[in-house]
Amino acid sequence: MRNKASVVIIGGGISGCAIAWNLAARGERDVVVLEKSYLCSGSTGRCGAGVRMQWGTDMNCRLSKKSIEFYEHANEILEYPGDVEFKQKGYLLVADTAREMEQFKKNLAVQRRHGIPSRLVTPGEAGELVPHLNADVLLGGAYCPKDGFLNPFKTTDAFYRAAKRLGVGFCANTTVTGIDTEGGRVRRVRTDRGDVETARVVVAAGGMAGSLASLAGAELPVYPERHHILVTEPVEPMQDPMVMAFALNLYVQQSPQGSFLMGRGDENEPRDGNVRASWRFLEEMAKSVEFLLPKLAGLRVVRQWAGLYTMSPDRQPIYGQAREVEGLYFAAGFSGHGFMFGPVTGIAVSEMVLGLAPSIDVSELFLERFERGHLVYEPAVV
Repeated sequence: MRNKASVVIIGGGISGCAIAWNLAARGERDVVVLEKSYLCSGSTGRCGAGVRMQWGTDMNCRLSKKSIEFYEHANEILEYPGDVEFKQKGYLLVADTAREMEQFKKNLAVQRRHGIPSRLVTPGEAGELVPHLNADVLLGGAYCPKDGFLNPFKTTDAFYRAAKRLGVGFCANTTVTGIDTEGGRVRRVRTDRGDVETARVVVAAGGMAGSLASLAGAELPVYPERHHILVTEPVEPMQDPMVMAFALNLYVQQSPQGSFLMGRGDENEPRDGNVRASWRFLEEMAKSVEFLLPKLAGLRVVRQWAGLYTMSPDRQPIYGQAREVEGLYFAAGFSGHGFMFGPVTGIAVSEMVLGLAPSIDVSELFLERFERGHLVYEPAVV
């Protein structure tokens, strides 16, 4: 443990590690990352590993496009000795209601403004993309071939290794117990392994972000929401794109190793940070898959788990500095999309912390938007 640092980052997932590397790459190398468990142990390591550009807001289209362009070259940029396993085999978003198809058309107009190569598909075309899809129950869909799959553990490891080479310190198994302020400014972070004097703290801790903000006397309007995923036995390749259905509340993709990952959410989940898996998820997931992708019904489930979406009022990220405390910054409230936006989070937050002119405009996502009532609702969320 260092007892002083120019910047302390709380959270060792994709956001924390990406911010650390971007700070170091911009010359600020006196950085410490604190993680209460092991790196990638939180929301990042429990995510569905998909990344997409098919969104319904200009902001998310811009952020996701820039992130995917980074991920396409992440091995080279981060000088990673392994492989982040980015496979661009597309996302197929399917609709079984007229309302969804109308929303897809609106989303497509937004995406085209940003040069995203998405297109509408008929039920027949959807069936050609995924032959085991029950296309008879669909009205159509939307498809983008540049969306895909990315290994969250290896991607986070790539940012971690690159940051560490530049001098960033990482402290795993370190629990933050307090954030001290004096005169409305950050002064130190207290942990169960000692204190770190600092004037700048970045909270990038997923489901713990709200409680960590409160340690410094700041308010962050986020809450944790449990989401489940299961993984099946590996089988021969049979599905290229991720299949996602908003009304049916599921996403299903086949990993490069052959296993199928399937996930869904439930807005009625208690907001208590619980990450225990439930039988109800398994039952509901099985019903949905049997209905939409019946050929997968016979696959054996290897395991299931749950992770936390950190939800904001408009299901959009929260970037920027706390109003109440100078030197306290946030990268939180991603509402399930923190892994997808990792590269741009690293750029945007590091520039804020260093006081640099922004190369990415994320001002719509500042915390102040909630006071002004300028919320940016994202319609394309599972």
